[in-house]
Formats: sequence, C-alpha cells, structure tokens
Amino acid sequence: MKGIIQQSLSGFYDVIADGKIYRTRGRGNFRKKKIKPVVGDQVEFSDGYLLKVLPRKNQMVRPPVANITMAVVVTAATQPTFSPNLLDRQLVGLEEQGITPLIFFSKTDLLDDDQYDRIQEVAAGYSKIGYQVFADRQPFAKNQLGRLQKPLVGQVVTMMGQTGAGKSTLLNHLAPELDLATGEISQALKRGRHTTRKVSLLNVNGALIADTPGFSSYETFDMTVEELPNLFPEMRRLAPECKFRGCLHLKEPRCAVKNALDHGIIMKSRYDDYVQFHDIIVNQKPNYKK
Repeated sequence: MKGIIQQSLSGFYDVIADGKIYRTRGRGNFRKKKIKPVVGDQVEFSDGYLLKVLPRKNQMVRPPVANITMAVVVTAATQPTFSPNLLDRQLVGLEEQGITPLIFFSKTDLLDDDQYDRIQEVAAGYSKIGYQVFADRQPFAKNQLGRLQKPLVGQVVTMMGQTGAGKSTLLNHLAPELDLATGEISQALKRGRHTTRKVSLLNVNGALIADTPGFSSYETFDMTVEELPNLFPEMRRLAPECKFRGCLHLKEPRCAVKNALDHGIIMKSRYDDYVQFHDIIVNQKPNYKK
C-alpha cells in the first residue's frame, strides 16, 4: 500500500492510507542505507513495515517534515519580542524549498496602540513583497481565522515559529477538538517552554497540518551567495534592472536593489538581513559552495 507518514515516534511510523492509520516500523536495511523516514514522506508499506520512501519534493530540517506545500509562520508580535531577522531566516528557508509561506502575527491583542501601529507597518511591508500576512488586532477573530483557513484546504502544511509564539494556540482555535497542550512564557528566559514534543500531521478542516516543536533560532544556510538574492522576491524582481548580470546588490554600481533601498521602496530590515545572511554563507567554511 501507499500512504503518507502522519506521525513519527520512538521508531514507529503511523501512516495514513485510504482514510485509515496504520502503525509501521522501518525495515532493518533502512539504517544501513541511511534512510530516515520523516513525517510527510510518501511511502510504500506492507504487514506493519515500511518498504520504501518515495522521492521527496522538499524536506525541512527544522521542523523535520517532507513534501510540505505551505507553511504558516507564526510570528509573535510580543512575548517573545518580534524578531524580523528570525522571520526573514524562515522565509528564506521556505523560498529555497519552494514552500508558500503565510505570515501570522500572534499576540497582537497584547500591544498598545503605538506598538500595534508599528506591527501594521511591518505587515504592510511584507504584504507589499507579495506574502500573505495576517495581523488583525484580535489574532483569533473568526473572520481572520476564516481567511487563514481558506488557502490551507488540500495542502500539506507546517506550523513554524519561535518557541512561545503560539502555534499550538492557533491550531486550537482552528480546530478546538484537538485540545493541544499550550505553555506560558517563561519570564526568566523570555522564551516559551516546549509543549509540543513530537511532529505529527493533524487533519484540520481539509488540510494536513504539522504541529511542530518551536525553536529560538533558524540557522540553515546551505545556498550559495549567488542563489541567495533569488530567495528575496523583491530583489528577484528588481535584479533584471541592475547594470551587471548576477549582481549581488552589495558594492556593485547602478544596482536597482540599492537604488530601491535608498528610495524606501524595499524594507531596510530585509536588506540588512540579506547582507547578514550573505556574510554567514561566506564565512561557513568549509561548507560554503563556491
């Protein structure tokens, strides 16, 4: 039979096939062949054993999920403090994998008016780039949840974001019957306690959604410096207007991206993060691919 891995836990794999869930284990030669099945894998199985992992369209390292088509990037507006750098790291990773991101700002109801206005400016900047952004004053209002659910139907989705951002809380509002555990923010560390211990795909209103452990950083930069600009959609669109083909938008003359930056057309925080990511890749010796 063929199916998709719904959950991985302690060496067992629950596989969805024909509307049912089958518990399986990997074949002994998986370890010899260094095959490690992950949630979202399309697999062939029989008699309680996985026989084959089919080729993956994509694979995320953190969270470890394969064949994702869409990601809801749950981004805390506060508690923990909003980090545009972390958001951009996640967006670059999703762009590299060909996964469509949706940006959901949580905890907007905890902001005062000035703070909310600043988050709205940030949200408008990302919307201008072309990302779908959800940043209502009441994050779990019925109309916003309805708008969020609509594009998720029929997709394999991962929820991702910083620990304590509210991924499980969002899922509980999308599907209250799940009753997922949620945690309070540790005031001492200003981070969330990890309440999600495993990765699993949950059937939520016609979408398979991965509820995944949170994290405080995102450090995977395995692209080249030449590939990096293409992972920023606003730079990708402007690149044909640069004087030099293959412009890295750093010190080159007549660069359309730097011109757009000078005129406030693109976000300074995004450009600053691009420069930082470029430097990270260059300094990842011996991992940097020239």
